[in-house]
Amino acid sequence: MPPEVLDFIRKRVVADVEEGKLADGIVTRFPPEPNGFLHIGHAKSIALNFGVAEEYGGKTFLRFDDTNPLAESEEFVQAIQRDVRWLGYDWEDRLTFASDYFHELYYFAEKLIEGGHAFVCDLSSDEIRSTRGTLTTPGTSSPYRNRTEEENLNLFREMRAGKFQEGTKVLRAKIDMSSPNINLRDPVIYRILFAEHHRTGTEWCIYPMYDFTHCICDALEKISHSLCTLEFEDHRPLYDWVIEHIGVNHHPPQIEFSRLGLEYNVMSKRIYTSLIEQGFLSGWDDPRVPTISGLRRRGVPPASIREFTRRIGVTKQDNLVETELLDFCIRREFEESAPRSMAVLDPLKVVVTNYEGQDERLEAPWHPKHDELGEKTLTFGREIYIERTDFSEDPPRKYRRLTINGMVRLRYAFIIRCDEVIKDIEGKITELHVTYFPESRSGQDTSGLKPKGVIHFVSGNNAVPAEFRLFDKLFTTRIPDTNNIDEQINRESLVVKQGYIEGAMHKADFSQIQFERAGYFVEDQESTSESPVYNRTVTLSDGYKVPVSVN
Repeated sequence: MPPEVLDFIRKRVVADVEEGKLADGIVTRFPPEPNGFLHIGHAKSIALNFGVAEEYGGKTFLRFDDTNPLAESEEFVQAIQRDVRWLGYDWEDRLTFASDYFHELYYFAEKLIEGGHAFVCDLSSDEIRSTRGTLTTPGTSSPYRNRTEEENLNLFREMRAGKFQEGTKVLRAKIDMSSPNINLRDPVIYRILFAEHHRTGTEWCIYPMYDFTHCICDALEKISHSLCTLEFEDHRPLYDWVIEHIGVNHHPPQIEFSRLGLEYNVMSKRIYTSLIEQGFLSGWDDPRVPTISGLRRRGVPPASIREFTRRIGVTKQDNLVETELLDFCIRREFEESAPRSMAVLDPLKVVVTNYEGQDERLEAPWHPKHDELGEKTLTFGREIYIERTDFSEDPPRKYRRLTINGMVRLRYAFIIRCDEVIKDIEGKITELHVTYFPESRSGQDTSGLKPKGVIHFVSGNNAVPAEFRLFDKLFTTRIPDTNNIDEQINRESLVVKQGYIEGAMHKADFSQIQFERAGYFVEDQESTSESPVYNRTVTLSDGYKVPVSVN
């Protein structure tokens, strides 16, 4: 169903439906280039294109714009399909490639030549650039612009046959070198590339440019609304010019919307490639990278990304979205469903000096609101671990955790009192000696004691060693300067902790978990049964107040 409040794109769709303009119904497309991994900005476009079609009973093509064999690969094709499916969208039988239309594109290029609307140019790329002019001065026509249609056609066919070297000839549209829109100053629409294509092999040695390809593919697939980001607004006249001059009977409207910008992030493949090559990032699925694969590895649920894109809305104004909004959407998804467990990320050993015998079994729910998840078995014994930050020799005002001679309750267990602090020769605390009160068992407390607060713990005999990876913003500035990126990298964006999880958690099979007081976590792909590894998806809270309306 369409949302109650319609953005300008959905208003346009509704108007077109009501005016009877859509004989073939709503048809959208998501057209990625298979030259890298999708990022969260692409998620906005995916959600918009697939969402609009779903809401109005239409259909969506997943079309790969594979016109540059130098940068594309089957690896990226498969990764993009995996990401789109993971986000919850299905293109059914509408998987297409620009390369599916190479023969049609070539035919339309010849048609432009025959109509006097395209010519073969011998200028180099630098010469073409230097003669294009500026925003205030017109361009200079190529000396090859007035070749005859017959000469251009022969030369183009010879380009197709591989008779010329790369860079020696291109096919340019013949439009207007004095146009105020530089995109219309005789743009290149075909170039020579002796490169093997991931689908067509060596069949072609000339490849069409994006601005020529994209609009024709839209027309052939009868796209009803060609939705793209604002940087293509100046390309719209060229989009329209090509369709008008090739003689097809379907002309989709191009409609632009703002890109997604996320604070403390960049969407630059160049920058992330450099950080990966330097070894600072582990790869394109590093949980600090805003790629879909990175978000997935970090444990972000696809529903949270869909909700995030819904909340930021669709506008014509570029916007920079707060990372806290994404975190809010993640917590919103987790808080009602993720099971609870205890983990100690920075362990401090505690010896319960008055405890003797076997460990005592304790029962606790996996989730306080979901009885169907059942209960887990915990243990309490002579040796336990608590968080190092849950003890202080010199506590600040209103400190509600463990102090010397102070008392706290252990979650689901007993009240303890700290009697002695043990330190090494450097003065670092190595363990605490405490007394527990048997009559203070949680749920059966008859002790009458009033502890300051509650802390979590893991029993020594029930503790499983685990690694915890805590992620923070990758960059230190809200809007990173891409020309000076090295000085803005957050060197603490990944902190690794070696701690313990409950034995019950180690035996359970949960895709997400809330480690109480520490945050929401998922098990990393590098995790094994002998050496579990957990990625923190998001902390439990940061005090962020969600705007009433983001649109």
